[in-house]
Amino acid sequence: MEYKFLSKIRSPSDLKKLDDKDLPELADEIREELIKTVSKNGGHLASNLGVVELSIALHRVFNSPRDKIVWDVGHQCYVHKMLTGRFSDFETIRTPGGISGFTRRNESEHDIMSGGHSSVALSAAYGIAAANKLKNKKYYTIAVIGDGAFTGGMVYEALNNAGRAGKGTKLIVILNDNEMSISKNVGALARYLAVIKANPRYFRLKAKTENVLNHIPLVGKSLARGLYRVKTIIKNRVYNSTMFEELGFRYMGPIDGHNIDHLCDALEGAIEADYPVVLHINTTKGKGYGFAENSPDEFHGVSAFDLDSGEPIYSEPSFSDRFGEFITAAAEKDKRICCITAAMALGTGLKKYSEMFPERFFDVGIAEQHAATFAAGLSRGGMLPVFAVYSTFLQRAYDQIIHDCAMQKLKIVFAVDRAGFVGADGESHHGIFDAAFLNSIPDITVMSPTSFCELEQCFIKALYHTDGPVAVRYPRGIEPELPDDFVCSDCDYDFYGDENAEITVVCYGRVFAEACGAKRRLAEHGINIKLLKLNTIKPISNEAVKKITDSAAIYFFEEGQRFGGIGETFADKLFKFGYTGKYYLTAVSGEFPKQNSIKGLMAHYGLDEVHIVQKILEGRSE
Repeated sequence: MEYKFLSKIRSPSDLKKLDDKDLPELADEIREELIKTVSKNGGHLASNLGVVELSIALHRVFNSPRDKIVWDVGHQCYVHKMLTGRFSDFETIRTPGGISGFTRRNESEHDIMSGGHSSVALSAAYGIAAANKLKNKKYYTIAVIGDGAFTGGMVYEALNNAGRAGKGTKLIVILNDNEMSISKNVGALARYLAVIKANPRYFRLKAKTENVLNHIPLVGKSLARGLYRVKTIIKNRVYNSTMFEELGFRYMGPIDGHNIDHLCDALEGAIEADYPVVLHINTTKGKGYGFAENSPDEFHGVSAFDLDSGEPIYSEPSFSDRFGEFITAAAEKDKRICCITAAMALGTGLKKYSEMFPERFFDVGIAEQHAATFAAGLSRGGMLPVFAVYSTFLQRAYDQIIHDCAMQKLKIVFAVDRAGFVGADGESHHGIFDAAFLNSIPDITVMSPTSFCELEQCFIKALYHTDGPVAVRYPRGIEPELPDDFVCSDCDYDFYGDENAEITVVCYGRVFAEACGAKRRLAEHGINIKLLKLNTIKPISNEAVKKITDSAAIYFFEEGQRFGGIGETFADKLFKFGYTGKYYLTAVSGEFPKQNSIKGLMAHYGLDEVHIVQKILEGRSE
């Protein structure tokens, strides 16, 4: 589609050529393109609709990539991508071979850091700013961070460090305050920001001062340069100081984040400060699309949806939904059950639970490390904590799982959502590491169900029949189709197929559905196989391993990292029990999978039924 202004922008320099009066229409065009494209491809909508004017102002005032803009998480970079030469490719966002839904260094020189996880931008930005200062480069580094990210402890480590940098450190922190992360913001910082925004004494005094200044003729830029100092005096009189100023930053704001003129003025004022600056702006998440404004949490990350109704095009029950139903029902009967989430109540299926049991629901913000140790404390206090978390974010709590949970053998259940491939979110979000890193930790049990039935059985075992910490990992999306004659059990493993077959396929989780399809296809070739399905992948059942040591060939297919994964551990056990046949392991080997559909990723890594058949036929011909 041709737009009057957006279609002409191939770099930030084209944006700078536009008249100020044209910018609101450009913003409208950007919002139209965002809504249209995300409705087809899925992606992060509400957050991008909220930063349209901010993105325009940043690229009007600064000179990217010389001045470096670091987007925290990176999921709100869609507008930035349109303004930095990628509008012509924007329709490919999140598709196989298309541009990423996050910042990616290999995609553009304007993407300074690859993104995906929260609360990291300020640390990276300060590192860049410190390097520039050491090299005497007069460029600016801008970290754009949402108020939700400020619930993550890493931000405060960076604030504490960067605030001491002092004069000449050209670092600007944009605090994008929309009162949301993914779930509604919680905690002391949200209340603190509300206090800053709500004090009428500051705004009355500020308005009177600006009114006087605006009526003094012929002072121009010299007065503008002094305005920041005046604002600081005003704020100090009313508030005494802000948290940010106590840490060594100059604080400016709050600023209307949807007024481009005000944003540009504020950014230019931050440049004049010549100290690290926190610029606090207020935005509306989902602005410009009523459904997203009214339900910003539901439109944070969306699948394809109908433009007119805002309803998803495909809506089938997911593993997340079924987990939420199970744990809500379990909590009605067991008053010890407490659920914890790291700003992901909706994504992990806990919305209904949070409404029914608010006193036993803890949204800790974007703070997975705290969540794991908090769960340990709940366990030590006699409760039964369940920490629902995406696999990719559980990585952030690795030390706490080791030190505070497993080493102390505390009863904690980790509900590990999005295990395995996740699709279009790409490299930073695939849950392909949890099986390997949990596999390395003593005294933790890991289960990996394939179906909804098994999901419930695994959680029953985890809650009531297994000692110490337990992780139940399950995939994103809907339940795979399994053969009618397969019956799920609550055992650590299951066999399916011809028990006398000389070929055994071993797998777990979602891959089992693909292996069942491969079994059917191979039977058409006159080849019988049996399947060993691991329901508990750590520890691996010795009994299950011993039962297949007479196989002529064993094929292990794993939707996860090969190195340190379950397939390697299984092989070690197998050969210790005297196995002398052929062993083949197919898994992800030392790379970060790209964005693709889950079906496409399963095929690419040889884990779908077609490639399982192909692998076994190749093995027979050796």
